[in-house]
Amino acid sequence: MARQTSAHGSQAAESVLGSLRVLELADEKGHYCGKLLADMGADVIKIEPPGGDTTRSCGPFVDDKPDADRSLYFWHFNTSKRAVTLALETTEGKELFRRLVQSADVLLETFEPGYLAGLGLGYNELARLNPGLVMASITPFGQTGPYRNFKTSALVSSAMSGIMFSCGYDDQPGSPPVNPDGEQAFHAASIYGAVAILAAVCARQHTGRGQQVDISIHEAGGSITEWDLPTYFYFGKNVQRQTGRHAADEPTAPWQFLCRDGRYVNLMAVLPREEASWRKLLDWMEERGAIGDLREPRYADAGGKARAGAGSWRTIHKTPEGRHMMEMVSAFVQSLDSNEVYHGSQQRGMQWSVIRAPDEVLEDEHLRDRGFFVSVSYPELGKEFTHPGAPYIFSKTPVRLVRRAPLVGEHNQEVYRHELGLSPEDISALVAKGVL
Repeated sequence: MARQTSAHGSQAAESVLGSLRVLELADEKGHYCGKLLADMGADVIKIEPPGGDTTRSCGPFVDDKPDADRSLYFWHFNTSKRAVTLALETTEGKELFRRLVQSADVLLETFEPGYLAGLGLGYNELARLNPGLVMASITPFGQTGPYRNFKTSALVSSAMSGIMFSCGYDDQPGSPPVNPDGEQAFHAASIYGAVAILAAVCARQHTGRGQQVDISIHEAGGSITEWDLPTYFYFGKNVQRQTGRHAADEPTAPWQFLCRDGRYVNLMAVLPREEASWRKLLDWMEERGAIGDLREPRYADAGGKARAGAGSWRTIHKTPEGRHMMEMVSAFVQSLDSNEVYHGSQQRGMQWSVIRAPDEVLEDEHLRDRGFFVSVSYPELGKEFTHPGAPYIFSKTPVRLVRRAPLVGEHNQEVYRHELGLSPEDISALVAKGVL
């Protein structure tokens, strides 16, 4: 591991990755990977071109004032990092980068295959300077193969990997696929990248040597399509898009319904699989006068079949009894308020939920109780803003969002002067030349 820097202080000493130094040369394809490592305590130094990374131009902006230091998009993906500016294509920039690499554990980069090697900064060259370096390369299609030089975007990655094909609506025959929001393929690659980086760091503890990790966004996206690919591999069938539920190789019954208060609920499989939950649902419906004829033995038998296996929700609606049961249950929930459905079903052991808007998630008492949301100070604005916290809790080494996302070149002096030993005159000259 690299030496501990003063930037993190005592917090880093208590964090799971407090001794790890990461150089990040990542845009939207991999900046979430850097964030995961930084929030776990790694000293992540984001290296941006002079003027800042292009992701700083992504809105929305605080107070609707476009500025490289006011992008909410950039804020979210770059918490806990430090930032320096550096023109890698210049002679001086390459030399400074080589010096930074010598004290780094990890290099995270998202350039097209061969770009860094063309600058004399490829893995083989850098490994000679630092044999223990782990270099993680997140690219659209990987370092090899016929697509290696193809370009991508979040839309292209979602389409090519199969994610988009699985998302959409079944209410109109031939309706088009829908791209899910949130750059899912990019984030899948970032998550896999973080796991792979830590695996390579663990391997280095045994071998003393680093390695290059080749992460393909295309492959990462394809791996999160659940059973879509296995359905084709094993049965030769393509899945069909289903509104608000899993894609499947044949039409399934609806799961989402509009409640009395104008909000939607999602009824996982609609009919509970557990016998105890099914009995509680019937009791609940009877209390509200909505039981109808569901106490009849024929429905008990059909309910048992619905609970027989994980895939039975795909076929229960094909029988008259199954259709009737689902119609009765759906009519029942539509007669209630959404939160009544949500809390009532959960109390009875069912996997039902209310569909929330983003502002409603902020008020989630469970997330608040677990401390998921954190308040982050922005001294230059004189305000604090709420951020999503870590997606996990470590009992021994707490995950902390240490600081807000860095300003453009905020840590140039800290890194170049105090860590690399450049003089103020050197730094001023490099700024004038466009290197910093």
